[in-house]
Amino acid sequence: MATVTSTKTAAKPVVGSGWPKPPGKNGSNGNGQGRRFGGRRRFSKETYRITVWILLAAIVMMFAALASSYIILSANPEWQPVRMPGAFMFSTGLILVSSATMTAARRRLQRGQSRKYRGWLLLTLMLGVAFLACQLKGLKQLVGAGVFFSGNPHSSFYYLFAGTHGIHLLGGLTALAYLASRSGKVLIGEASEKRLAATDVVALYWHFMDGLWVCLFLLLWFWK
Repeated sequence: MATVTSTKTAAKPVVGSGWPKPPGKNGSNGNGQGRRFGGRRRFSKETYRITVWILLAAIVMMFAALASSYIILSANPEWQPVRMPGAFMFSTGLILVSSATMTAARRRLQRGQSRKYRGWLLLTLMLGVAFLACQLKGLKQLVGAGVFFSGNPHSSFYYLFAGTHGIHLLGGLTALAYLASRSGKVLIGEASEKRLAATDVVALYWHFMDGLWVCLFLLLWFWK
């Protein structure tokens, strides 16, 4: 009898059959889900931007509600004109200048000028602190003029606008202080990209807070 000899052949993976795909370029997993280094997903600055935009949207809604209440209540018979404190005018100039210094800091970082970047950051930080000091002085001027939080609907909004904006600005000052504390370190690669992305979102937040105060100031100045 003839002996029948069978040979086993290894099965080859079929594309689309569920077999893992070979890694692609730059450490991607072959499915286009982003690059990985050492088993973790590569840094993406979009995460920073999305987070800050969500935060800004929430702040916009809150201040829009306050501004709407201000306009509606201005028709109240108890509404009495309040003179703008001189310190509020000066503080508005300070925060506008701080927006320019923040832009300068960001540009110096993009050019790799770390020492100048730190200097502009510190200047922005000092201007922000000076702004808050002027705001507090403005509130004291209101008290000195006999204008209190519970005096009338108009005076209440001076305290609400300045206080709520100041609290949010403290968040920006904290972020600036953090960036300044780490600005002396030399970073390369992904760490350098994270610093630039963090500076971008802090600059965005700072410019937003600057513009927000200018809008509130104009509302208080013209809508009496």
